[in-house]
Amino acid sequence: MPDSLFALELHRSKLLQQFPGLGDLRPGSITAVVRRCGKPTCHCAKPDDPGHDPQFRLTRRVAGKTTTETFPTPEAFRKAQQEVSEFHRLQEISQELIAVNEKICALRPAQQTQVGWTPQEKKRLLQSIRRWRGK
Repeated sequence: MPDSLFALELHRSKLLQQFPGLGDLRPGSITAVVRRCGKPTCHCAKPDDPGHDPQFRLTRRVAGKTTTETFPTPEAFRKAQQEVSEFHRLQEISQELIAVNEKICALRPAQQTQVGWTPQEKKRLLQSIRRWRGK
């Protein structure tokens, strides 16, 4: 059975109430990079050595370019981890909100105020179609 309009609106209200509860957030993903320092006498230069401890980095897009940030302390890493987690929570809430709104829009009937298009609406619609086509 599809959701009722009332139930969907109630669900949407509950989703909207979650936004003020979001904490500090930032986009990106945190990765662990195992590295080798390049010194020929270091243990990491040996063939089967796993390398140095992983270096944690935040990777994200800024103005169309990928940027990477390393963390100077474990506290900075944990802070960034929490912020990225909050951003992912924002994305989940937003996606669910969009899905619920699409259902609401599909269920809500269009109001019948008149029959057909008015001459002004027809003219504006034709003008926008011509602009869109580039004529």
